[in-house]
Amino acid sequence: MNITSAPAFELPVKDEVSRVFNLQLNNQQKVADSTARDRIKKLDRLFDAMLKYRKDIQEALYKDFRKHPSEVDIAEIYKVTSDIKHTRSHLAKWMRPKKVSTPFSQLGSSSYIHYEPKGVVLIISPWNFPINLTFGPMISAIAAGNCIMLKPSEYTPHASAIMKKIIMELFDESEVALVEGDVDVSTALLKLPVNHIFFTGAPEIGKVVMRAAAEHLASVTLELGGKSPTIVDETANIKVAAHRLAFGKWLNNGQVCIAPDYAFVHQSVADEFMENLKLTIENYYGEDASQSASYNRIVNNRHFKRIQGYFEDALSKGATVAYGGKNDSSQNYFGPTIMTNIPEDSDLWEKEIFGPILPFIVYTDLQEVITKINAKEKPLALYIYSNSKKNVDRIIQHTRAGGTVVNHSGIHFFNSNLPFGGTNNSGIGKGHGFFGFEAFSNARAVTKQWSSLSGLDNMSPPYTEKKQKLIDLTIKWL
Repeated sequence: MNITSAPAFELPVKDEVSRVFNLQLNNQQKVADSTARDRIKKLDRLFDAMLKYRKDIQEALYKDFRKHPSEVDIAEIYKVTSDIKHTRSHLAKWMRPKKVSTPFSQLGSSSYIHYEPKGVVLIISPWNFPINLTFGPMISAIAAGNCIMLKPSEYTPHASAIMKKIIMELFDESEVALVEGDVDVSTALLKLPVNHIFFTGAPEIGKVVMRAAAEHLASVTLELGGKSPTIVDETANIKVAAHRLAFGKWLNNGQVCIAPDYAFVHQSVADEFMENLKLTIENYYGEDASQSASYNRIVNNRHFKRIQGYFEDALSKGATVAYGGKNDSSQNYFGPTIMTNIPEDSDLWEKEIFGPILPFIVYTDLQEVITKINAKEKPLALYIYSNSKKNVDRIIQHTRAGGTVVNHSGIHFFNSNLPFGGTNNSGIGKGHGFFGFEAFSNARAVTKQWSSLSGLDNMSPPYTEKKQKLIDLTIKWL
């Protein structure tokens, strides 16, 4: 089939979704033919737009859930501009054919990998970092030469509106289009035979996305979540560990897929760490975080009630509030909270918290910690605070996680040279930098037979004793 004149795909669903998809379906070859320079120009325009609309983005996210402008700069705008700078510096190299060695048995030929765009791709992004987690994958998809349909979360309508304005200003809808709407729109989009789906969100929705992709055998990248543990051992710098864990946990009010979900702290440093953690929280947000401009709100009342439910469930089963616990449904406010004595049958222990409650668990035996972590689904991130190489190596060797940071929380997300993503329940596939470019590309194998002689020619039918000897020789030695 000539993909430059692909047949229209009609669906008995939202007409707008079908219309835009058909435009992109028939424009994909033109976009695929774009050079590195062409794609970099698009990224440059996006970079300029991020600076132009910086204040508008800050205002939108404050309206959505009172995100402080500085936090918007750090976790939303900087990540996008950083991704652009990294991509435009390396894109020409990524797009070049990658030469690979050819086995001796194929003497007379050469081989390389040609990265080609997948075609029309769908990016479904979440509400917790709407700009970052929409435009980040989009940068990779542009770099790979795809047409792109974007579906941001309806939970952050102001962020969606400013993104739509930017997209409409920068791109023709036959190349990049942002579609707003609720779950019905997402369902309509998932029925389209796109070539790749990049989804960021909860594991249970990731399963829905994967089932939909299977209908068209579309490839997927799923950035999910899970319960990311933190271990603070007896050798850790307690003051530094408390400062960095607190930042990672209560950034965005804990609504972060790689936030420390729960903490194991060695008995010998538990009291000291708890005191430093409390002190850090108050240094960040004051004695009453509800009065702090630096402390976000839960995105909506539905998620507030979810977190409140986890909290009350743990209390009813014997958990103790070591710090915080204050909340206000009218404001979707839930303060920084630390809980101890968490029963293993509680929601806080079983479910991803995705909020500002930190279960604090005291341990004495590192092996017990490793066993408990391995009893759960593989997390998106695992954090280790330790100055013991032996302990660090042991934890990394005997656990599994999408990513790991030693003596900090979450900073691996900002390194574009690292693959970002989970494993099994916490995700499938990787993003960021080259790994994002690769996710939106097909690694096409190409072999060129440049010699008139080929070893395989001497092994073709009719098979003879002489040819069998040559086959035997090849099996044994080549």
